[in-house]
Amino acid sequence: MSNLPWLSQYPAGVAADVDLDDYPSMAALLEEAVARFGDRIAFHQFGVDLTYRQLEENSARLAAYFQKDLGLKPGDRIALMLPNSLQHPIAMFAALRAGLTVVNVNPLYTAPELANLIKDSGARAIVVMEVSAATLQQALVHAAIEHVIVARVAEMQNFPKSLLVDYVVRKKKKLVPDWTIAGAIAFRTAMTARPAADFVRTALNRETRAFLQYTGGTTGEPKGAVLTHGNVLADVLIFAAWVKPVFRASGEITLIALPLYHVAALVCQCLVSLHLGTRCILVMNPRDIPALVKDFTRHRPTVFGGLNTLFTALMNNADFAALDFSSLRSTFAGGTATQPAVAERWQKLTGIPVVEAYGLSEAAGAVTANPVTQTAFEGTIGVPLPSMRIEIRDESGAAVRAGMPGEICVAGPVIMQGYFNRPEETAHAIGADGFFSTGDIGIMDERGVIRIVDRKRDMILVSGFNVYPNEVEGVLFRHPGILEVAVVGVADSQSGETPVAFVVKKEPGLTESEVIEFARTSLTAYKVPKQVVFVNDLPKTPVGKVLRRELRERLSV
Repeated sequence: MSNLPWLSQYPAGVAADVDLDDYPSMAALLEEAVARFGDRIAFHQFGVDLTYRQLEENSARLAAYFQKDLGLKPGDRIALMLPNSLQHPIAMFAALRAGLTVVNVNPLYTAPELANLIKDSGARAIVVMEVSAATLQQALVHAAIEHVIVARVAEMQNFPKSLLVDYVVRKKKKLVPDWTIAGAIAFRTAMTARPAADFVRTALNRETRAFLQYTGGTTGEPKGAVLTHGNVLADVLIFAAWVKPVFRASGEITLIALPLYHVAALVCQCLVSLHLGTRCILVMNPRDIPALVKDFTRHRPTVFGGLNTLFTALMNNADFAALDFSSLRSTFAGGTATQPAVAERWQKLTGIPVVEAYGLSEAAGAVTANPVTQTAFEGTIGVPLPSMRIEIRDESGAAVRAGMPGEICVAGPVIMQGYFNRPEETAHAIGADGFFSTGDIGIMDERGVIRIVDRKRDMILVSGFNVYPNEVEGVLFRHPGILEVAVVGVADSQSGETPVAFVVKKEPGLTESEVIEFARTSLTAYKVPKQVVFVNDLPKTPVGKVLRRELRERLSV
């Protein structure tokens, strides 16, 4: 096997490496996009357009406010606790242009989670949507922050109140809970307090810190991955080069339903689209499936990014199934494994294959992807992207031969500088050779194509045999009576561990014995779940990753 066997899988016109020296900073990326696209629509939400030129002007105004009114200095951290809204890209670029470090925050965080993040990041300021302000108020009892800017859904546009969406899906609670934060200022007030000319350009380069991108925390306490302007620029340019074979210079419309605080949507959808001149439709609440279906109907996107649970929810909606998908040209998936049955169903319905990619917060976005020219779902995470180096390594750190499982290790210009204020964990994660140990188990074949087997820490050890939950879930998901499934390991006195399946029923009459017998038809005995737990739903992160840790905790109670 050659050192870079995956190059043979690259679409025509995609080079082995991408020139990453064109832009010294994210600010330069925005300025260049404005120069090329000017009055083209960059973002759209609730009937309101934000052009490239308006994005530049409004972000400069807000950056001036950060500098002159709040006294924020280059290197200071500012948290953005925002859903997908027009305020997000404005606040993000205002912060980046002022040399601040953006701390993206999940708007659904609880007060203790938010307090921990504020303390860990040392953020001096926060921009928060009003529906999350009550949570911030509670968090500030335990964590100090100097400046609070509160955004409202309707403050940048004029549309009927009925269009306001409770993206938190708290049906029995107020849309805007009561809150009081002394000294808080409205986003619109901050954005219009000064002219754009008051903004003072900050000296930025590729080494300047851009983001503290906190890991999802599906297996433990979140850690802040330190990403520089250069790290993020690299992934933007690399992924843009990867999609170029199917990209059109004008007319592309990207529907962004995954949250922008997550690195996949932020970099591979939002920032790549901005760089390429694409119009982005921002979806505030992807869990509101009827509203999302209306977005498909109204905007007829050409590009859509989702993940397994979102695809399933859409396809189970009768109105979505009846749509005309002739405008859709590309569907991307990432964040969690897409089940083959779901991908096959999606392609049968839309006529478009699911192109799966794989990435990490610690790598500023995607590191592998399937070719965008593929005609069918492959069930793999594809090949290393340009300028990336990937090895599959055993426990000793040695590369394994093709076809053998091992930990996926990644090197390249996208790899973080380390975990914020966690030198020991950084040293454990990034080797002296620059390779980042992902904690994911994968297999690379002779072509350089990689298949994820499972998370290293999710692997179940049954009498010395490795059982990978993704494999078992993939089999069970084919049962017509199963809507969702997750498999975890539980301690067993005889075998060390044994698999347990948590199942959400599609057919009410489904029984435990039926599930186990179905598994026996495709799995060897030690991989078959010994117990089936029926649940109403599976615990998930806001981007749809199943929280196996919580399921294991349920079994230990």
